[in-house]
Amino acid sequence: MATSLPSKILIIGATGAIGKHITSAIASASLQSVSRVSIFTSAATVASPQKQPLLASWKQQGLSVITGDITKPEDVRAAYRDIDTVVCCLGRTALLEQIELLRIADEEASSVRWFFPSEYGTDIEYDETSRDEKPHQNKLKVRAVIRDEIKKLKITYVVTGPYADMFLDFKRGHESAGGFDAQAHQAVLIGDGNDKVGLTTMPDVGKLVVAALAKPEASMNKALKVQSFVATPRDILAEFESQTGAKFDIKYTAMDTLKEEEKTAWAKSDPAAATFTLRRIWAQGKTLYEKTDNESLGLALQDMEPLSAVVQRAIRGENQ
Repeated sequence: MATSLPSKILIIGATGAIGKHITSAIASASLQSVSRVSIFTSAATVASPQKQPLLASWKQQGLSVITGDITKPEDVRAAYRDIDTVVCCLGRTALLEQIELLRIADEEASSVRWFFPSEYGTDIEYDETSRDEKPHQNKLKVRAVIRDEIKKLKITYVVTGPYADMFLDFKRGHESAGGFDAQAHQAVLIGDGNDKVGLTTMPDVGKLVVAALAKPEASMNKALKVQSFVATPRDILAEFESQTGAKFDIKYTAMDTLKEEEKTAWAKSDPAAATFTLRRIWAQGKTLYEKTDNESLGLALQDMEPLSAVVQRAIRGENQ
């Protein structure tokens, strides 16, 4: 039974930045083994006028909504009832909440057997330097608990590298961290712009999670390294210029400058500090692999979104 297919899925963090893409993909997927998909969300989210159209569309697709508080064990236990697979999509500020969610699933929820922690993003165990990177610390704490305490659950990490949709955008006020402005025809490239980066579009994150759910024998107890495509900032710039028909004004941020701005941002407790760190990690090649797990999930290059698609959305202002 270790590789049996999921039947009843619970998604936590469904309406967040990446959660909505994962949930939409699962809701639209033809997973014949799945008889029920539920989302566990807060009363505030259910009442939010901004979230209601999204929730209504999922309900029309057959998803059920469980309302509760992820910090209340009794609510979590109730949400887990009869669930066999949990897909967690919590954002960066809530990652540590997963520790108690995992413990309850492992120790108290007899039906839950498979758990996807919120690992979508940069590889936090890429090499020996990864353990010291500040943005990785909460995910590393979650992984440590899984290694040391979790006994029953099967775990799947879906490691996607940076989201292409967000990689293209400037962090306003911190443009030196790199990005592209399709309307102003401006770009800032890190280094000389020739460093390759492995990227995954946000819709493709959902597609990859669905593929992992459909292939438990290839996914359980693994950290899957997946991506949509590999590109350099210069590749992205060329695509922007091709689609807009305009030459961009280009600036460059030297790696040493990026490191200094990163150091300053952390010293000032600037919320953008993680952006500088991650952009440095990406430019240093720590999203690249000799082989990804796409193929083991049954996904070929042509199954993934190309660079042209995400650039087109950026030009239309539709990313994220």
